[in-house]
This record gives sequence, structure tokens and C-alpha cells, in this order.
Amino acid sequence: MKAPTLRPHRTAPPERGTDFVPITEVARNEAPRAGIDPDTSLSWLRRAMPVMRAHQGIFLTSLILSFVGLVLTVQIPNLLNHAINNSIEHHTVPLSHYVWWIVGLGLVGAVSGYFARLFLFETAYDIEYDLRNIIYEHLTRMSFSFYDRVQSGQLISRANSDIRSVQMYMTFAPLILVQCSIAIVAFIFMLSINVVLAFIAMATMPFVYLTGVKMRKSMFPVSWIIQARLAEVATIVDENVNGVRVVKSFAAEQQQLRALSGAAERVQWGYIKDADLRARFTPLVQNLPQVGLALVLLFGGYMVIHGTLGIGAILAFNAYLLMLQAPFMMLGMLIMMGQRAAASADRIYEILDEQPTVTDKVDAVDLVGCTGDVRFNHVDFAYNQNAERLVLADFDLHISPGETVALVGRTGAGKSTVARLLTRFYDVKHGSIEIGDRDIRDLTLASLRANVGVVLDEPFLFSVSVRDNIAYGKPSASFEDIEAAARAAGAHEFISRLVDGYDTVVGERGYTLSGGQRQRIAIARTLLVNPPIMVLDDATSAIDVQVEQEIHAGLRVQMQGRTTLIIAHRLSTISLADRVILLDQQKIVADGTHAELLKTTPLYAEVLAQAAEFEQEADAAASDEERTSRDGNGNGLRDLLDSVRGGGQR
Repeated sequence: MKAPTLRPHRTAPPERGTDFVPITEVARNEAPRAGIDPDTSLSWLRRAMPVMRAHQGIFLTSLILSFVGLVLTVQIPNLLNHAINNSIEHHTVPLSHYVWWIVGLGLVGAVSGYFARLFLFETAYDIEYDLRNIIYEHLTRMSFSFYDRVQSGQLISRANSDIRSVQMYMTFAPLILVQCSIAIVAFIFMLSINVVLAFIAMATMPFVYLTGVKMRKSMFPVSWIIQARLAEVATIVDENVNGVRVVKSFAAEQQQLRALSGAAERVQWGYIKDADLRARFTPLVQNLPQVGLALVLLFGGYMVIHGTLGIGAILAFNAYLLMLQAPFMMLGMLIMMGQRAAASADRIYEILDEQPTVTDKVDAVDLVGCTGDVRFNHVDFAYNQNAERLVLADFDLHISPGETVALVGRTGAGKSTVARLLTRFYDVKHGSIEIGDRDIRDLTLASLRANVGVVLDEPFLFSVSVRDNIAYGKPSASFEDIEAAARAAGAHEFISRLVDGYDTVVGERGYTLSGGQRQRIAIARTLLVNPPIMVLDDATSAIDVQVEQEIHAGLRVQMQGRTTLIIAHRLSTISLADRVILLDQQKIVADGTHAELLKTTPLYAEVLAQAAEFEQEADAAASDEERTSRDGNGNGLRDLLDSVRGGGQR
């Protein structure tokens, strides 16, 4: 194997005046112009108004053009009235005069309508863009404790369908109200024709309003239920897609179909209830204006028969009332949209109103000139801050610059928790963690995590190329550095055999690659960033022994001058460490070299024996070739531990 050319980290004293310079890519997208008002006492619409006001120029232009188009449309029945009276009945004005006026008004209305809709949709998509960025930016700031308890399907639903509901109401509700304002304009024109008949025509409007209020109160809880149950369906689908291998391995497809069917039936009930309410109220909202039309025909016809009203006037009244039908039909839709948007907004605000628990202090400083000196001082920690049982209790550990330390312990002893606390994924309950002479809570999160590289036991890969996955933490890295990191991680050879080499796009979560291949890419991804402190959380658990030895050869070079914390189970991984720490009962029970602990601490031998048993179980599922290689190593380790444990008992 070609020697890796990636330069290992070297410790250096901090330089005065040195500033932290992030190596990750800076976002180039346009930031939202405004955010959601944090005042929870306001209504949901008033909280969202800053986003609306950020686009008020183009939005108001759209509404004004829409209103102009409506006013022009309202002119046509009045022209029709004059045309009948002046051109058809009395022949005082040429009919072509009114024809050209109607054609002209129609053309101008069409142009204004075009630009009104164009600007309206542009505003709608701008608002949707802002809302998506606001909620996603908030999600990126949330702490790990938030994601531990919130289902991903719920977040996906709120970031998609709920945002769309809010956006549609915020943009289309004002448009519908403008279109409903045609009623006022039409009423003014009707008053100019005949005051009594105008009031008769609008006699049903108070009943329309009362029906709308009743409809709104009835639909709000149903709208909330629908959005919540849609999120439940999204959660089930998301878990089945991500856990498809588990589902198929247990032949649980029918079980999951039943679960999805039950969730879909609950959504169906909500939609049917919603349809039932709309079926009750919408016909009233839409058809009450037609009662006004009947009243106009009754009383207007009486006036025409007795010569107190012209035929053109009654035709104009009928045209105005027909114009009012469409806005009042949309009024029912507006009420429905409003209740769904209110429910969706409440669900979105549930996320936005929750604040991260791990944040930068106001006076936080950047970590620069990191030498890799790490110290845990009397640390107490529990994932649930109110829990009485601690995961770590009075935990003390000092790792000197450039030292490699292995953490060993039974499952659940808190090994991975130590790594998560060092990167401040969670904050300690009591005590402190220091890098150099600073508490990590006094450091900015960006600079802390830039100096502490982590390779997890379950590596996550993005659905992009292998090259982009390795360069994830350093997008500007050259191909030579990417390849050097891959060589150091033992990944270059299998990457070269892929169809497109480093340009091969991996599948969802990297599942087109084996577990060992994903782990090697994850190691390369961390090595490329070249952090002064590195944490390997059982990072070679899915790699066979022969490949693991090659990776260790590269890691030994990379660990020179770098502080390394290894969460270890295998004896081969432990051999990389200068010192071994044994965890049990939430604290350190032994500290020394591997050989020293084997001689003095029986529990250490038991833990390694337990790890060997797990490794043998994994071997049973491996290929014959891998099984032969790994069984030999596992049995040898077991024999060694049995002899040591027996000697201790003697």
C-alpha cells in the first residue's frame, strides 16, 4: 500500500492575535429578510407579519393591480345599463361607443390581472422560501436532546405541508379579501342606480357573515387533527424507508402496512369530518347571495312593471349579484384555509419557540492554537437532566497533548457519552470539561468542533459522490489531499475499484457500500480536516482484521502529535493506545497500560472477553473467508483472556 502523504497534526503553541478561521463552506444563499416575531402572546398571523412585511412592496403592487382589475370589471354592468337605456331604448348614444369601452376595459383588466398574478405568485414563493429557511436554520441550532425526543417525520411534515398551508393563507387570503371587496364597489354602483333595491340585494350578507363565523369555529380543531395525523403518516413512511433493511429482514412488511393503513384511516377520518363540515356550511355561504338575486328579481321586477325602474338597471343588478357569487364562494375556501393555516402555524411555532440548550455564551471565544490538552473535572451527566441515575458520576480524566487513550467498558458504561460531552453535543450536569485552560462552555461551538474530529461507530454518508463525502468538512480540499486521507483510512483501494472511482455517488445513507467501507470513508472525512483532537468511537467495528491492521498502520502515523480518544472493544484497537481507561459504575475504575490492567484488574479481562464473544457472533454472519480470518483472532484472544482470568483467580 502506498504511504499516505497526508501530513499528521503537529502541536504548536498558540499564536498571539490568531483568529479562528472556519474551513467549512460558507452559505451563499440569500438569508431570510425577516423572522417570526418571538412574542408568543400575539396571534399566529401577527407573529408571521414580519415575513410578510419584508415583501410588502411587490405584494402591495399585486393587490393594487388586482383591485384595479376588479374595479374595471365592475364598470361593465354599469356600462351595460347605460347602453340599454341610451342606445337601445332611447337611441341617444351609438351602441359602438359602449362596445369599445367594454372591449378597452377588458383589455386593461387582462393586463393588470396578468401582472397581479405574476407578482402574487412571486411573493408566495418568496415567503415560502423564507419560512423554510427560518425553520431549517432553527433546526440546525437545536441541541441533540431535541432530536432525541422529536420524530423526524414530524419535522418533515412541519417543514413542508405546514409551511405550505401558512404560505397559501398569507398570500392568497389578502387576494381573496380584495376580490371580496368587489362587493363594496358593486354596492356603491347599485346605490347610484337605486338605493332601495341596493339594500334589498345585500339583505342576505349578515347571514353569510354569521355562517362563516360558525364554520370557522367548527373547522379549527379538525384542521389541527388532520395536520397532526399527516405528520404521523410521514413519520411511518420515513422510518420504513430508512429502516427498510430491518423491515425486510424480519419479513415485517405486512405489519408495517397495517401500521400505515391505521394511520391513513385516521387521516381519512379527519378529511371526511372536514368534508362533512364544509358540506354543511359552504352551500349556505355560496348560495345565500342567490337569495338576494331572487329578491332583486321580485322587487326589481315589480318596479320595472310599474315604470319606476328601467330594464337596464335590473340587468345591471343581476350582473352585480352574479359577480358577488364567486367572491363568496371563495370566502368559504378562505375560512377553510385560515383554520388549516392557524393549525399549521401553531405546529411550526412549537418548533420555533423551543430554544437550544447548548449554545454559545455571549462572551464565548474561539479556540485557537489548540495543543490537545483535555481534562474532565468531576463530571456528572445524565441525558435527562431530571434523572436521578447518572450516566457519568464524578468522572475525572486528563489526556495530555499528543496522547492516545482508549476507553473500555461494558455496554452502557458511558464510553460514547464521554465523546459526546467533549464535542459539547450535551452539557455536563456538574463539573467541567477543559481544553487547554478553558472550559469548553466558554468556547464557540464552531471552533470547538473544528478542533475535535469525531468518527462515529455508525457512520452517516450523504447521497453525493465519495469525493464530496470525504471533503464534507473541508469542501475546498484538493483532490490530492482527499486521496491522501482516503489512503490513510485504508479506503483508496476499494474506492478506485468503484465504477466512477471518487466520483461514484453513494446511495441513501451510503448503503450501496458495506459497513466497513462506510467506516473507512468516515475516518478519511475526519482525517482530512486534520483536527488536533480526534475521537474514534468504535470506528473500525465493521472492518475485518486484515483491513483493520492496514488502517491502524495509517492511523499510527496520523496520531503522532495528535490527542486521540478511542472508544475501543477490540484488542487490536486498544493496542493503538498509550493508556487504557476502564469505565464501570459511571466512573473510572482502572487506569494504566493494557498489560498492567490485564495483570491487576480482573474486570478488564472480563470486559475484553465479553467483547470477544460479540465479535464471534458477528463472525457467524460474515463470509467464510472473513469468518476464518476473524475466528482465529477471536479464539486466540479468548484463550489469552481465559488464561489471564484463570491466573487471576488462582
